[in-house]
Amino acid sequence: MKRRSIQGLYYITHVENIPSILKSGIFSHERIETEKIPFVRIYDENIVSNRHSITVPDGRNLWHFANVYFQPRNPMLYRVVHEKSEDIIAVLGLRSEILEKHDIYITTGNAAHSLTNILYPIEAIKELPTIIKNSVKLDWWHEEDGSKRKIMAECLIPDMITPDMIHTIYVAKSKTRATIKELINRDDIPVVLEPNMFFLPIKQYQITPRLALAEGDLFFSRMQTLTVSVNTVGIMGKGLASRAKYQFPGVYVYYQDLCRNKKLVMGKPRLYKRETSLEHELADEPDTLSNLHAGKWFLLFPTKHHWRQDADIKGIEEGMSWLAQNYKKEGIKSLALPALGCGLGNLEWRKVGPLMCKYVKDLDIQAVIYLPSEKEVNPEQLTKEFLLG
Repeated sequence: MKRRSIQGLYYITHVENIPSILKSGIFSHERIETEKIPFVRIYDENIVSNRHSITVPDGRNLWHFANVYFQPRNPMLYRVVHEKSEDIIAVLGLRSEILEKHDIYITTGNAAHSLTNILYPIEAIKELPTIIKNSVKLDWWHEEDGSKRKIMAECLIPDMITPDMIHTIYVAKSKTRATIKELINRDDIPVVLEPNMFFLPIKQYQITPRLALAEGDLFFSRMQTLTVSVNTVGIMGKGLASRAKYQFPGVYVYYQDLCRNKKLVMGKPRLYKRETSLEHELADEPDTLSNLHAGKWFLLFPTKHHWRQDADIKGIEEGMSWLAQNYKKEGIKSLALPALGCGLGNLEWRKVGPLMCKYVKDLDIQAVIYLPSEKEVNPEQLTKEFLLG
């Protein structure tokens, strides 16, 4: 099988399993059960037991195979980092030479799903570009369009994966990296800090105990309320608004209704109190999760009248003032905001950053401002001294 288009293969595990894996390999569930090999589970036992009834074309069930993913940033990883904690989870990067084995299977999605096809390598060759497109190149997923299933495409390896196939260990936090380095006590396997893989900001800068700046994906923020920059004419064409339109259709319907009825105006953001939790939408087997959070809310924040215009910094300040006066009454418990007007609105962070921090710094909730991704911010403009004056 051609490997040029494969970025890698990945195995999700508990940190405490790593010394054993590096010594003996990654085993199938069948072998673990038969040989009574001790290991720390990271998943609900009922979920894995369901795979016992799923068979591959030669008649064996999924328990006879070690399973790895083409895309580690998937609903399975989302589930375990939210249910367990990213502090104790690691992702092992595996060599794509695994795909040269003749006894493996490739799946077109979550192998335990009834709509997924399980393919021999020779069959998978022609399907591989589609499998990669549906897994590796996705950064969001939905149940309705099948992307939640497809992003979990797997490679099934019979019995075990040998330790020499492991080339990197990825972790979310520095303290986890330190723990693993102490556990394995070897230098030939790099332990790499990759917080974005684990749905965390790429970087974070603490300004006050309750206010931070972040680089990364605002829509994966763990804050209760996410802020979306919008215009007041009802067009969600680009940027965060466009993503909200696709990823959260209910938000778009609410926004359209506000604009149609002239209820969305500069200086007065509107709150959409969505009742469905993000965990329920993004996690694998969400109905079995024991700690679902409350619904994810969206603050629609007008930054301009018309989508063709530049952002209005005066209107943004009026909106921030409204937020500071009304967040408690509205029930906002924690808040993520973009750098308002700094993307398609053409405002500069050096003006917007201090303005936003002026109002956010005194809120008695946790708040994160996500830095503009369109251009790099001068490091001097990320300091407490610059932002708080």
